[in-house]
Amino acid sequence: MHPAAGYKKIFETVEELNEPIPATITGVIPSWLGGSLLRMGPGQFEVGGEPFNHLFDGQALIHKFDLKNGQVTYYRRFIRTDAYVRAMTENRVVITEFGTAAYPDPCKNIFSRFFTYFKGIEVTDNCLVNIYPIGEDFYAVTETNYITKVDPDSLETLKKVDLCKYLSVNGVTAHPHTEADGTVYNIGNCFGKNMSLAYNIVKIPPAQGDESEPLEKSKVVVQIPSSERLKPSYVHSFGMTDNYFVFVEQPVKINLLKFLSAWSIRGASYMDCFESNYSMGTWFHLATKDPAAYMSSHKFRASAFNLFHHINSYEDQGFIVVDLCTWKGHDFVYNYLYLANVKEEWEEVKKAATRAPQPEVRRYVLPLDIHREEQGKNLVSLSYTTATAVLHSDGTIWLEPEVLFSGPRQAFEFPQINYSQRRGKEYSFAYGLGLNHFIPDKIVKLNVQTKETWVWQEEDCYPSEPLFVPTPGATEEDDGVLLSIVVKPGAERPGFLLVLDAMKLTELSRAEVNTIIPVTLHGVYKP
Repeated sequence: MHPAAGYKKIFETVEELNEPIPATITGVIPSWLGGSLLRMGPGQFEVGGEPFNHLFDGQALIHKFDLKNGQVTYYRRFIRTDAYVRAMTENRVVITEFGTAAYPDPCKNIFSRFFTYFKGIEVTDNCLVNIYPIGEDFYAVTETNYITKVDPDSLETLKKVDLCKYLSVNGVTAHPHTEADGTVYNIGNCFGKNMSLAYNIVKIPPAQGDESEPLEKSKVVVQIPSSERLKPSYVHSFGMTDNYFVFVEQPVKINLLKFLSAWSIRGASYMDCFESNYSMGTWFHLATKDPAAYMSSHKFRASAFNLFHHINSYEDQGFIVVDLCTWKGHDFVYNYLYLANVKEEWEEVKKAATRAPQPEVRRYVLPLDIHREEQGKNLVSLSYTTATAVLHSDGTIWLEPEVLFSGPRQAFEFPQINYSQRRGKEYSFAYGLGLNHFIPDKIVKLNVQTKETWVWQEEDCYPSEPLFVPTPGATEEDDGVLLSIVVKPGAERPGFLLVLDAMKLTELSRAEVNTIIPVTLHGVYKP
C-alpha cells in the first residue's frame, strides 16, 4: 500500500513560518465555516545532530489554518517552552523528553556535572499533544504538570503554568472534558493517603467575568484509589456522562521507584519507567459527579488492554455504555512508536506492527444496579448490544465487550464525535483517523449502532485526526464538516486542509499550501 514510503516525511523537521501563507482553494468551503483550526504536534525531530527518539519527543509546533470570507491561510510557530529555548540555545537535548534522555553538558567541569546529576528531575514542558481552552485562554499541553498559555491568533507563547501550584496532581491528561458553560474536568495521578497513589478528578470552573483566573479556583472533586500502591496506571483520557465519571485503569503501569531513580541514572527517559502488569487485566471505576463520590462497591473487571482514547460514554436504563479505542493485551503500544520504527521501509513497518497489540473499537456496558443476587447471569438487558456483565462470587463484575470495529492491524483511533451535542449522551457517529500498521492513511466514519463505516482515502495522503464542526442550527447529529490536515509528500503543494461533508464523507474542498506539514496529534476548532 505504501511502497513509496512518503509517510516518512511527516516525521521530519520543518521551519516555522514568519507570517501566514495563503492557501490555494479547490472546491467550495461552506460560507458559514469561519474560524481557526489549531493543531499541536512535533516539529523538530533532532537538535545538534542528536535525534529525538520517540514520536512524543519532537519539539512542540503549533499550526493554524484560518478560514475567513472564503480565504484560507496557514501559519505555524514553535512554542517557546523551556525545553525548546534551552535546546536551541545549547544546541543539544537539555531536558529529558518522553523517550529521549538528556545528558549533563559535556563542556562543564566534573564538579558542576556532578551537581546537576543530583539536582534531580527537570520535568519537560514540551506541550506537543493538544491545545484547549480554559476560561478565555488557550493552553497547549502534554501530560506533565506544565501547560503553556498561547495566543490563538498570533501563536505567541505567553506563559508557562505549573498546575501543581493550583492542584494536587503530578500532571493531567491532554484530554479534558468541557461542559457547555465552560467548566473543565480532567484527571491526573497524585499521592493520596499514606503516600499511596491515587487518581484525582479535577474541576476548573468557567471564566467568572471578573479578573480572576479559573485555574486559581480549580479543585479536586473526587479521588479514585490506585489498585497498586506504588504503580499508577498510565492514564490518557477518561469518560464522563451527565451524572458519572468513568475511569479505566489499564495494565500499563508507571513504576514510581524507577521513575524517581531514573533521574539519577544516566540515559533513562520516561519510557523506561513503564512496565506491564501481566496479571491484573483492566479495571473500570465509576464515580458520581454531583455530589462527587467514588463508587467503591462497583468493582468491574475485564481482560487486559491498552487504552488511550475514550470515544464517548452515556447512561441508558440503569447502565453506563462506554465506547473505547482499545489495543489488546498488556504490551505497551508506545513501545512501537519510536521514530526509528515508524520511519522504516514499509515492509519493516508492517513486520513491527504484527508484533504490536491489535487495535479494536469496543463497547463495554456497566450495570449501575448490582445488588441483585444474580451470580453467573448476564446483568446487561439493553436490547441493542451483545456486551455482557457477569457478577462473580467475590463481588466483582466481569465485563465482555461488543466489538464495534476491528480489522487486522487497522486501527480506528484519535476518535471524535459531535461533542457539543452528544458528549455523555446516546449517539450514532464517531469519526477517526485510520491507522494502517500505525501509519495514518485514511479518515473513517463509524456508525456505532449499525457498525457501518465510510472511508475517505487518497493515494500517498497522510491525514490527521478529523475534527467535527456542526452546521449552525443543525438538528441531525452528523450535519457538519470534518476538518483534517493532510500531507501529500510528492505533490506540488504538499500540505492541505481537507474539508469533508461529515454525512457522506465526501470532499467539499481543500486548501493547499506549498509546505510539508509534519504529523499533528490533537487540536481544536475555534469559531
